[in-house]
Amino acid sequence: MKHQSKLPNVGTNIFSVMSMLANKHNAINLSQGFPNFKSDQKLIDLVSQAMNSGYNQYAPMPGNMELREAIAKKMDLLYSATYNPESEITVTAGATQAIYTIISTFIRPKDEVIIFRPAYDCYEPAIELNGGKTISIQLEAPYYKVNWEAVATCFSAKTKMIIINTPQNPSGSVFSKTDLLELQKLTENTNCIVLSDEVYEHIIFDGLEHQSVCKFSDLKSRSFITASFGKTFHNTGWKVGYCCAPKELMDEFKKVHQFNVFSVNHPTQKALADYLKDPNNYMGLSEFYQSKRDLFLSLIKNSRFKFKPAKGTYFQVLDFSEITQVSDIEFAKRLTIDHGLASIPLSVFNDNNKDDRVLRFCFAKTDETLKKAAEIINNI
Repeated sequence: MKHQSKLPNVGTNIFSVMSMLANKHNAINLSQGFPNFKSDQKLIDLVSQAMNSGYNQYAPMPGNMELREAIAKKMDLLYSATYNPESEITVTAGATQAIYTIISTFIRPKDEVIIFRPAYDCYEPAIELNGGKTISIQLEAPYYKVNWEAVATCFSAKTKMIIINTPQNPSGSVFSKTDLLELQKLTENTNCIVLSDEVYEHIIFDGLEHQSVCKFSDLKSRSFITASFGKTFHNTGWKVGYCCAPKELMDEFKKVHQFNVFSVNHPTQKALADYLKDPNNYMGLSEFYQSKRDLFLSLIKNSRFKFKPAKGTYFQVLDFSEITQVSDIEFAKRLTIDHGLASIPLSVFNDNNKDDRVLRFCFAKTDETLKKAAEIINNI
């Protein structure tokens, strides 16, 4: 049989490549973005309790109502933003499913979608599969700040969507209030939808405040927010997230959502609903992860790598340009094979594989793991 690929330029993603290489060479894996410590035992027990209480059949298509109500309360508490749990919140099989469904719902052939690079790798394939055209705005290392004049030159009547990610994976940068105001100004009185990937909303450092699109009235009226309980509560394998949007947008989203997922793991939803009743379960995450970032950076401060401390996420970008002039992909492989430490090269997320000779390291690890990784880094 012969088939024409809908994604001819897509192969195995870099996360799988580097994790397989790490496993093969028994390397410390700071490449893929998942914690190597346990989720809260209380949350795990709540899942078992939900199963034993009978929450084992299909959840409602938009999600368990208790969980949607808990999400609405969280959005109000954090951002003074109102979302109707009946019509404006949907529980999803992780944030990636939410992102794919949003793009599939609204992007038609020849629609243009603006993204900011380095960009997480699920955006462009979803745009391409739906016939859209990706318009990339390259952010420059080491600060990865947005040039809004450059964005304005790319914005036109064809621009159906702008995707932002703050705090941003893989750079660890964050959008400021000024950035969101510029975005609001650019999109007001247009038909452009904003897809705001906010999965690291609770992981932001140095006294900065997460600037959610829902804090800005016109942006809120045209935006989807996607979020991840896996990132928030150290259980990425559960694949539970959610999205929020105005009713007229969410109504269209649910038309597609019901046919590619329908509903999400019910006992986990019930457990999360109960767990969210205590805001302390997520309010302390920035402090928790900042201590890990600070430990990691303090341990490698005398190494030959250069860095600007990440402003958010649980990733730190390290510049190796004073160590070698080989490509970031080649250096990432050497680091894994020869030194036993896996990371992610950022060029794969850039326009034309732009190589700034930087690698991304995940510090959502135990202190013991970070110390072992730092010892390797310091010996290079």
